[in-house]
This record gives sequence, structure tokens and C-alpha cells, in this order.
Amino acid sequence: MSDVAEIVDGQKDVTTINRINGLPSVGILVQKQTDANAVDVSRLVRKELKKMESDFSGENVKFNIAQDGSQFTIDAANGVKIDLGLAVVLVAFVMLLFLHSYRNSFIVLLAIPASLISTFIVIYAFGFTLNLMTLLGLSLVVGILVDDSIVVLENIHHHLEKGEDKVKAAIKGRNEIGFAALAITMVDVVVFVPLALTGGLIGNIIREFAVVVVISTLLSLFVSFTVTPLLASRISKLESLNKGTLIGKFGDWFEKMFKKLSAQYINILKWSLNKKWAVITISVVLFVAALALVPAGFIGSEFITQSDRGEFAVILELSPGSSAENTNFVTQKVEKYIESLPETKNVFTTVGASNEGLVGQTSNNASELDIALVPKDQRTRSTDEIGELIKKFAWQIPGVKVRVNPIGIFGTANQTPIQIIVNGADRNEVKKGAEIVAEALKKIPGTADVRLSSEEGKPETRIDIDREKLASFGLSIADVGAALRLALTGDDDSKFRDGNDDYNIRISLDKFDRSKMSDIGSLTFLNRKGQSIELKQFADIYQTTGPTKLQRMNRINAVTVYSQVVGRPSGSIGADLKKEIAKGILPKGVNVDYQGDLKNQADSFGSLGLAMIAAIIFVYMVMVALYDSYLDPFIVLFSIPVAMVGAFLALALTMKSLNIFSILGIIMLVGLVGKNAILLVDRANQARKEGLSPYDAIIDAGKNRLRPILMTTTAMVIGMLPLALATDSGSEWKSGLAWAIIGGLLSSMFLTLVLVPVVYIKAEIWKEKIPAFFNRLSGKKEEKGKETKEIPEYTLQED
Repeated sequence: MSDVAEIVDGQKDVTTINRINGLPSVGILVQKQTDANAVDVSRLVRKELKKMESDFSGENVKFNIAQDGSQFTIDAANGVKIDLGLAVVLVAFVMLLFLHSYRNSFIVLLAIPASLISTFIVIYAFGFTLNLMTLLGLSLVVGILVDDSIVVLENIHHHLEKGEDKVKAAIKGRNEIGFAALAITMVDVVVFVPLALTGGLIGNIIREFAVVVVISTLLSLFVSFTVTPLLASRISKLESLNKGTLIGKFGDWFEKMFKKLSAQYINILKWSLNKKWAVITISVVLFVAALALVPAGFIGSEFITQSDRGEFAVILELSPGSSAENTNFVTQKVEKYIESLPETKNVFTTVGASNEGLVGQTSNNASELDIALVPKDQRTRSTDEIGELIKKFAWQIPGVKVRVNPIGIFGTANQTPIQIIVNGADRNEVKKGAEIVAEALKKIPGTADVRLSSEEGKPETRIDIDREKLASFGLSIADVGAALRLALTGDDDSKFRDGNDDYNIRISLDKFDRSKMSDIGSLTFLNRKGQSIELKQFADIYQTTGPTKLQRMNRINAVTVYSQVVGRPSGSIGADLKKEIAKGILPKGVNVDYQGDLKNQADSFGSLGLAMIAAIIFVYMVMVALYDSYLDPFIVLFSIPVAMVGAFLALALTMKSLNIFSILGIIMLVGLVGKNAILLVDRANQARKEGLSPYDAIIDAGKNRLRPILMTTTAMVIGMLPLALATDSGSEWKSGLAWAIIGGLLSSMFLTLVLVPVVYIKAEIWKEKIPAFFNRLSGKKEEKGKETKEIPEYTLQED
């Protein structure tokens, strides 16, 4: 063979290069199975790597973990644990603020650990884990868990003030308010039933959250019916405020302020009852104005708020046909710049390949740099800011295209939020339509790195064979194809064995003989007669470009348009794009289909919308069953629209978007805000049974229920503050949920205290007018039928 070939014991041509922090390396990607726990997998893999380093210490094998997706989960979970602890402390302060008693504060606060610890048993029984959603649920219910105990203890305290002994006061106080406590708890619970039953992606995200909230809330009701009255009958007592102590001075000042507040509220309530339609009109105007914040652009929309994970991928792309050596040279420049940034922890570089998109691809002109930054609390610049710095540096290198793909909350890397699939029957028209969509996207504020899935064609040598000439020379397509493959790309079917090792034997033309088009035309083929035929005798050889990717959706030609988002919610960008497409800018026969976050957002918002409607219906049905009335639950429902006022206003003021978590907070409000209305209506009904008029009954309800309403609302608001103000890992997506609840609770507290009494009085008037109307109507009919019978006239009061 040495007479006709050059035989070299060499290496295979390099197609990909890996480096970690500038050092040559071999990259290993470990992915968990669908039903596996990411944190457990990460822990076990780390343990195994340490064992391997120990076993192969003689070979100096070292492992460097470039990226670990579970670390963000651990940090975010730890952050929620801190929020949970802070919420408990703050709620304890609120209890002391209102009750002025260490004993009573202790009785109420005992509901929190009793309910939470019991919830862990259910979490274990259901096979749940302490993940982001279960911990978020536990932290959110801290303020809710004390509600039932507050209401029960406040009523027990009311009986103690009447001079009853502790045991009788505990029994009477619990029995008297037990129905209201059951109502406000069941209203909370039924809201989460539709959430727990929601299907699809959103169901997988919030199911565990909903179950945890339901279980902990039910357990808090059980505690308020058992532990709270038991402790109250043993250790609760009326404590006089000693002005000689600090807490006594503060308590005396607080009570004076509360009496003034209560007097002011009663004056406002009396004014509201005299100006019923003014209160109703103001409430309706506020509700419509709050909803208008979304279409007006003050509140954006998206699937999930992008979180600062401190991990992202930088994609470098050179001109088509660039060699691996040139790509590596350019990548090293960018790599060194990234390593010079103080926020950089690890840089894992892959030259010649990219994991971008749903399927990774190998290409000599592309490289990917996976970057991990130091923890969020150790840097002053965000992930987006660092990504922009890297892009500005890379753009200075001629011929380089650069994209930065952040990693989402659930660890999905290299997935762009904006994905528009342009499809149609004609590929050229589809390509034209995709370019139109891309240009429209570039003009929309907030978009970045807009690109098409069908990239520029790579240079290639095209060989068009004349089949008639080919047949006349006695050759076949298969013969020519096999010979060209052997000459240009080589053949490695043969193996060389050296001991226990096998090596490929690659046979190919010398690089010099296949570097020019003229050389390719001189390739010879032997026919069956032994004649040598050159390729140019029966084929046209020329250079052109060929497509790198052909894409279809549902068997129809398709091209995907990708875009990143910067500083603006993806849903708002999608809405702007839909307006542009609606103008008819696409060619005839070309359609668009939305994927990525836009599709997830549409599906999730639809599911959550149905869940909210179901929650409102369930709340009404539960109250109908509890009150044995259709009207009283209808009055309570008026607390829901006024909660939307504060929720949307809080999102607008804090510049939070409308996403699945903020909508989840709005759905939670359906149950939470109904409590205030239930307390008012329940007390008013009791006063009616004692002989008071509707007007006096609702005034009495306002006086007696103002303190528990303020206590429960303040406890929930203060309990949410650690989540709303958090700056730890994952704080971006959970803060919107907390602000929506805080805003809704505050607006509902203020507006419910005046709107629900107004509706209550109007309902009492309707209850008297409607039967009177039908009585008069039936009297007229009877009078026509029997003219001789005298029909007495009944006054409204006599009816």
C-alpha cells in the first residue's frame, strides 16, 4: 500500500473542542429521568464523582462541575424557608400589637406550628417533596393559619369581658363564632379545589401548592376548634393595661388610637348607608379602572417572570464555511473576556457544536459558552446586564453573530421565549413570510437576538449528473456515489487491531487532491470494461449554497422565528406582534402558529381563568349550603370585585406582570377576601335575630367585627411582606404573587367595610319589595277573575 498511498498513524479530524475555564476538558452532561428528584440526583452524582476522583487519584483525574441546575432550586427553597420564618415572627408581632397579651398571642401563634407540622405528614403521605411550590404554599398560609384562631379567641375574649368564667367563655365563644370560622375556612378551601384539578402544564406546576394550602388551612380550622379554646380555658385572662410598663403604655396608646379609628369608621359607614348609590358607583368605577390597567399597558403579561439564575448560554456563530480552527480562535477571545469579569464563576466552552433549540447541532462555524456566575448576593450586576456586556464585546469582532440565552426558572436552557412558526405550502413564500415576521419583531420594543431557524446556506460543491451520459459510459449512480464518498469523506469500515484495542482505518484522497473543484472533476471511475472515465465527462460541477435545515410542521413547510426578550414581558411583545400580523403583512397562504412562552401563556391563562370561575361558583355554593340562603352568599361575593382593584393597582405600582403566579394570587383572593364580608354578614344576621333593625344590625356588625377584620387582614398582609420584598434566588416570580394578594387584601378591607353593608341594606329592601310586588301582581289577577271579591290593600310594613 505504501507504493500508492501515504500511511500515517494519526488522529481523527477534530470536530468539537471542550474547555472549562480555559483548560482542555471532556464535558459530561447528566440529565435526570422524568420522575426523578433533581436535588437527589445532583447529590448522588457529586458523591460518585468524589469517589471516582479518589479511585483514579493516580491518574490525577479531576472533575469540575461547570453548572448544576439543582443549586438554584436549593437556594430558592432556602430563601422561601427564610421568608417562612420571617412571616411567623411578623405575625407574632401583629398578634401582640392587637391583643396586648403574651398569653393570647401564644394561643393564636400555636396554630401556626400545629398546622404546619401536621401538614408535613400529608406531604409525606402524598409523596410530595419540599420543593419551590410546596414551600411557597407553606409560606403563604402563615397569615391565613391564624385567622380562625383569631376569630375564635377574639370572641372568647368578648365573653370574658362580660364577666363569664374562662371555661364558659371558651365554650360559648367557640360555639357562637364556630359557624363563621367554618364558613371562612371552607371558602378558602374550595378556591383551591379547581387549582388542584387543573390539567396540563399549569396543573403540574401548582397542584402540590394547592394541596398543601388546602390541608394546612383545614388543619388550622381543627386547631381553632380544639387547641385554641382549650388553651383559652386554661391560661387566657383579662389583662389590665399597666401604664408603668412599656407594653402597657403602648397598649393604652394603641387602644386610644383604635377607638378613634373605630369611631371614624362608624361615621363613614353611616354616611355610606345614606349615600348607597354613591358608594356603589365609586366601587364600579374603581373596578373598571383597575381592569383597564392591563389593556392600557400599565401591566404587562407573560408566562413566568424571568428569574436571575446566574446561568446563561452565549452562542457564537461565524460565517458559513468557517473552519473549526478559526471558530476556536474567535471563541477564545470571547472566552478570555468572560473570564476577566469579576462575576464569572465557571465558563464551559464547546467549539463546533451548539445545544440551541430542541435538538443540538454540530457545525464548524458555531460555538457555545455555558456561563455560571457567582451567587446573586455576591454581585452588583444582573445576569441580563452581564449578557449585554458580552454581546457588545463579541460584536466588535468582524463576522461574528452572538446570542445570549438565559436559563428559565425550571432549568430549561437555550429556549427562547418568543417562538413563531411560519408555515405554508410554498417554501419560498414561507421563507418570505418568516423574514417579514422577523423584521416586524425587530421593530417591537423589548425584543433581542431575532433570528430564523433556516439559517444562511453553507457553501457546497454541487455535482449534477447527466444520466444518459452516465449510462453510455457503463456506470451507475451507486458506483459514482460510493467512489465520491470514499474520495472526499473517506471510508473507515476497515479496522486495525492492536492487542485489545481497535482502530479505524480511514481511506481517502489526499487533502491536496480534494481541495480544488478542478481536481474533483478529474476523479476517475472504472466501468465494467476497465475503462477510466473522469467525473467531468458526465457531470456538471459548480459551487453553490445549500440549506442547513428543512423544517416541517404537520407535514407543511415551516420556518421558526426566534426572539429573546429584554426588559419587557413576553406576552406584551406577543400582543404587539399579533396586531402587526392582523394588518395583513403576510403573503397569501402563509400562516403563523405561536409556540414557546406565548403558547404556554395562552394555555395557562385559559386554564386559570376557568379555575377562577369555578372557584367563585364553588365559594357561592358552599356559602349557600352553610347559610341555607341564596341572598347572603350573594352579598359576600361583592367583596371579590373590590379585591381586584387593589390587586391590579399593586401590580402596576410595583411594575409586576400578569403571569401564572400573579393570577394564582388573584384566585387566592377569591377565598381570602370573602372572610371580611362573612364576618360582617354573620354578625348582622345574629343581631337581626336579637331584634335589631337591618340598619342597626349592620352598624353593630361594623363595631364588633372591625377588630377581627383588621387583625386577620393585617396578619395576612404582614405575613406576605417577606415574599413581596424578597431579593433571594427566585424572588422575581414569587413577589408578583405576594403583591397581588397584599393589594387585594388592603383594597378589599377598606372597600368591603363600606360596600358590603350598603349591599346588605339594599338586599333587605329588595327582600321586602319583591314579595310585595308579586303579592300586588297576584292581587290584580285575582281581582280581574273575581270582580265581586274585595281585595284589601296591604302596606309594606304589614306584609
